[in-house]
Amino acid sequence: MSHCCPPSRSTPRTGVAEDVPHGAATASEGLIRLPGGTFRMGTEDEDGFSEDREGPVREVCVDAFAIDAHAVTNARFAEFVDATGYRTEAEKFGWTYVFARFVPGELRKTSPRPQQTPWWCGVSGAYWRAPEGPGSSVEQRWDHPAVHVSWHDAVAYCRWAGRRLPTEVEWEYAARGGLDQARYPWGDELIPGGEHRCNIWQGKFPVRNTEEDGYAGTAPVDAFEPNGFGLYNVSGNVWEWCADWFDPARSGRSMRGGSYLCHDSYCNRYRVAARTANTPDSSSGNLGFRTAADVSPR
Repeated sequence: MSHCCPPSRSTPRTGVAEDVPHGAATASEGLIRLPGGTFRMGTEDEDGFSEDREGPVREVCVDAFAIDAHAVTNARFAEFVDATGYRTEAEKFGWTYVFARFVPGELRKTSPRPQQTPWWCGVSGAYWRAPEGPGSSVEQRWDHPAVHVSWHDAVAYCRWAGRRLPTEVEWEYAARGGLDQARYPWGDELIPGGEHRCNIWQGKFPVRNTEEDGYAGTAPVDAFEPNGFGLYNVSGNVWEWCADWFDPARSGRSMRGGSYLCHDSYCNRYRVAARTANTPDSSSGNLGFRTAADVSPR
């Protein structure tokens, strides 16, 4: 596992999310309709990760679909929870992973850490509404992405909203924004003209983040300029769940986009072709989702 990827739970569950009502939200709300077509998916970039099966580059055809302009916000997730009484898996387990820098001192001392990624703390009482643990709040972050959301939680939200998770093909097609084989949603240069285009780590991980992009943790879902299709933050900010299993040899559901903890020196998975995986019950402070929907032919 790379440094910026959310750790997996050590005791994964195989159950499905609890049942919730279908279609309580407006099906077209917040969605961007994309026409589909053929595009070149994947990469053979020398800075990529062959073990993640980013390549080979291949032509893929995708049908028309619709996708959220941005990740599901705390405000939208709160509507879902308030309407259904849904409890996330982080709440059921009683803990979730929080980046150690964000955990208050005393709580940080008592929270267990994965041996291979000690910058993560397993914080009791942390969940989407208290993202850094007891005493924290999303009151000033309603327009930030909902985090500490497992794949099962995301599917439950989609069921309520009359949506679904995007496939990896759909996600990459949308993230590319019409550009052919560009490294990022805006082109090949990470900081064109010195302008930051996404929320990732600057400095030396994990000890110093200079926050040159303006953010230490999550940013509002519509921060930075959208890509050519109108999608925000498909690079950095939070990892986003996709519908697919990662591959037959590696257990877990696919995730895309990277997060605010990614850094060019070790985990440049904020590239549009990058991918990784996690168990479907895992959650962390840098893991969220956006939704998609089928569309009728015009």
